[in-house]
Order: sequence, then structure tokens, then C-alpha cells
Amino acid sequence: MNTGDSVNVSDPTHLREVDFADAIRRILATVPWLQEVRTQLNPAPFERVFDIMTRFRVPQRGPEVELWIDVQRDPRPSQFPYVCMEREFEEGVTKRVRSRVFAAPFLSPRMREVCEGHGWNWFDLAGNFRITIPGVIHLERTGKAPVYKRPRSPLNFGTPECGRVIRVLLAPENAGIKWTQRQMHMETFAGVSLGMVNKVIAFLRDEAYVSVREHGGFVLRDPERLLFAWRDAYRFNAHRRRGYFTLLRGSALGKALAQLGSQSGNYAAYAAFSAADFQAPHVRQPKTWLYVEDRWLPLFEKLVEAKPVDSGDNIVVLIPNDAGVFAFADAGRSGELRLACTNPAQTYVDLWHAGGRGQEAAEAVLEQRLKPQWKEKGL
Repeated sequence: MNTGDSVNVSDPTHLREVDFADAIRRILATVPWLQEVRTQLNPAPFERVFDIMTRFRVPQRGPEVELWIDVQRDPRPSQFPYVCMEREFEEGVTKRVRSRVFAAPFLSPRMREVCEGHGWNWFDLAGNFRITIPGVIHLERTGKAPVYKRPRSPLNFGTPECGRVIRVLLAPENAGIKWTQRQMHMETFAGVSLGMVNKVIAFLRDEAYVSVREHGGFVLRDPERLLFAWRDAYRFNAHRRRGYFTLLRGSALGKALAQLGSQSGNYAAYAAFSAADFQAPHVRQPKTWLYVEDRWLPLFEKLVEAKPVDSGDNIVVLIPNDAGVFAFADAGRSGELRLACTNPAQTYVDLWHAGGRGQEAAEAVLEQRLKPQWKEKGL
């Protein structure tokens, strides 16, 4: 669906409400059967109930719809106006449906998520929009190149340093903890500089993945969406992969791997499908998947009696590009003597990229391990 040419904007501070009013008119003009479409600017700007109101009627005795549009020229997810507006109905035959709409020159995918998560519709000046009122109308278009994009910190979720901070936040045992940046610095496996922690947390706060408490510190706010953002940036192929074959099976293999964990100082762990076998068994997979730090490969080969092979392997060893994969390892029940598993959040992102039925197994880890623990802590 086309909405006309978009406005070329280099400086959003020069935009006026009328530019956004024109944009919503173009969107609604794509639906010829809407009746009595009217748009007005807020006549009392100091009482910011809305910046723009657009009304229209749906044919065949349908409701009158009011779109209350909030215009932001440089929006950040952390500054989203968290107002929940319920539908309001007038008595009588004619219903009036009110819906909140967020409008900006540019809306990032994260900003759109925040809008939709709080029941708001949205549109930008490039011609991307989502206007949906259940049972009345649904308009959606994405993929139009932005006409304005706010400069952002070039933070890459796929870097090892960023991953170490995210692991601390997403580890289920840390759910609900209030952090300071210094505490976060101390918890990051293998160390992340305090300056880098500050940079990552500032970005996560700006994107509304964490929220700042009134008396200091910050807490995780949107764990599932943060997990998805990390997953999408995660570089699974950065880990080197080797195939091995061993004649050890069952309890003999498990005992050898437990020895590997203790003798390596826990720089080895069940990974991907094998970690999921303990955390959320769902997909049967014949191979054993492991993380083993490079320097402990000779010990692994000795204890497990494993030989590298080009084909016919029954053990997949991932040599991590960052030792952070071992952070918050899942050692199982108290008294259980086995090799630890990667943390469920780490297991999830590895499975998602592992191929085969990995994404199916990842969803099981999310539903059975991560979500319940986050929910228990009110996240």
C-alpha cells in the first residue's frame, strides 16, 4: 500500500505538527471506504492530552474512531509515555473508539516493539505504520527507508564485551536483582572495563531494556526482548568447531566429562543440544555438544579418549571465541556430579544458530526454563 512521497528530513526539530497531520491523512487516504475523515491539531497545547486528533467513521453503523496522536521528534524507548488508554464507548447506538498513536520522524524496531507492547499504534514520516483497532481496521506497512535516524552509539550486541554484560542480566538466577554499574563490572566473567559497562548500560537504558530506580541502581526490564536482540546479533560462527569420535558411552562418558570440568577449572561445559537435554529436554540429538577452552583440548582428548575426525563424529566441540560462554554455568542439582551446562540464556542463543532442530529446542529452553524464572521475579 502506498502512502505518497515521504518528507526528506535532516533536522527533526524543524518539523511541525502539521507535517505529521499530513502523514496520517495520507495513510488513511489509502482506505477509500472510511467516512468523515477529519484531522485537527490540539487547540490547547499546554494541556497535552494529544498533539493531533484524527476522527473517522466506519460504514454500516460502525463506530466513530478517534486517533489521539502523540508527536515526538527524537524518541527514545526509555522515554515512552507509558499511558494505557482503554477503549471508551458512548451510550447509545454509535460507539466511539479511542486509540493512542505514537508518531515520530523515525521509529526504530525497538521503539515499535515498545509501542505495540503497550497497546499503542504508530507511524513515521517515511511511510511505515501500524494502525490497528480490533474488529474495526488494520493498516500496516514496514520496510520504507528512514528519512531521519537519530545518531546512536555504535554498540554491537555481538561483541564479547557486550555479551558478558547481557549474560549477567539474563542469567535466570539474577532475575530481579538491582545492580549498580560497579557491581555489574565485578560480575562480568573474565572482566569488562567499568567504562564499557557504563556504555552498555547507558544504551540498554536508552532502549528500555533496563530501568533506573529512584534511589540508584538499575534493573532488567524486558528480558525476553533483550534476549531476542542478543540472539539476532550473536555470532555463533565465531566459535571454532571440531568433530571428535570416542568409544565411551553413557555413564562412562559422563564421568570422564565430569572430570574434565573439575580439572579444567570449569572451562568446559555441555553446550547447545546437550545442555538442553538437562535444562529442557525436547529434541533428541545423537551427538554430545561441548564448549572446551582451547588450552584444555589435550586434557579433553585424554580423559574422553577422543580423536579428531572429519566425518562420523559423535562429539561436537566448540572452542569459544570468548570465555564468557562459561559464565553462570548450570551445575545442576546439589550433589549432582556432572559436567556443568551453559547458562540457559547461553544455551538458547547457541541452539538458535546451531542448525537442525535447534530453534525448536531453543523455544523449549525459553518456555520451560527462562520465562518461568523471569515471571517468578515479576519480569
